Amino acid sequence: MSRRIFYIERYILHLPEGHKFPVRKYGLLRSRLADDPRFRFDPAPLVDQRTVELAHAPLYVKQFMNCELPASAMRRIGFPWSEQLVRRSLASVGGTLGAARDALAGGLGITLGGGTHHALRSEGAGFCVFNDIAVAIETLRRGSEGNPPAIRRAAVLDLDVHQGDGTAEIFHHDPDVFTVSIHCRSNFPFRKQQSALDIHLPDGVGDDEYLRHLEEVLPEVSAFRPEILFYQSGVDGLKDDALGHLSLTHEGLRQRDVKVMTFAREHKIPLVLTLGGGYAKPIELSVEAHLNTYRCAAEIFS
Repeated sequence: MSRRIFYIERYILHLPEGHKFPVRKYGLLRSRLADDPRFRFDPAPLVDQRTVELAHAPLYVKQFMNCELPASAMRRIGFPWSEQLVRRSLASVGGTLGAARDALAGGLGITLGGGTHHALRSEGAGFCVFNDIAVAIETLRRGSEGNPPAIRRAAVLDLDVHQGDGTAEIFHHDPDVFTVSIHCRSNFPFRKQQSALDIHLPDGVGDDEYLRHLEEVLPEVSAFRPEILFYQSGVDGLKDDALGHLSLTHEGLRQRDVKVMTFAREHKIPLVLTLGGGYAKPIELSVEAHLNTYRCAAEIFS
């Protein structure tokens, strides 16, 4: 059985030369996975504005959609405004929501995007406009068209090198969402939020120490008894990453993915795989790490 992957890279961002965001990464990943018969690709659907407002302040959403945000707010996001950015942001949420529904139906859902974890309730930041994971959780918890809510309790395991500050802020007072972030203490965002469980790593942490922390965290996730697990699988902890500060190897990241996915499968927790960050130079090093993550998912959930 092939697994569906939602993709967003058809919405091209035309960024200034030298921009830090690796927009080319998304097309490279899809082209490298396209020949793998274990996957099939669907374009991520665009969610509507009301769905986004389940997790974000309506004024912020309206201002972004209509190109009315102050210049300072767009600078925090890190992109110039464009119609393509609007569509890409809505598709990023739509891909994660579609993957979440796939996970509930078949144990695993996959999007080749998402993980936009720096978007807070009332503002975007760090290349993140809307928090796809937060919107997906809120949508699943509400139900629609006479259908009951799909879930009540959700967990987020954020293993990007940067703290999932937006997700932490949105769910800070919510006892039914367990947010976990293992990240580099010195890295962006420089003003951290409080997740349900934060592991602040010093610069230079390598594979063994990182995996030890992960092994300590997974029982906490299990104890929460979530009905779905969102995995922010950023690979910017790679030692070659331009924005990382950690010293993980490709093999260390692969072992990380194996531990997370095996944990989800053995505990029968539906897993949603989102992409997250990766900024290596050359970008092909990040692409290879991401490929390992998606191939690992295909193997473990075959």
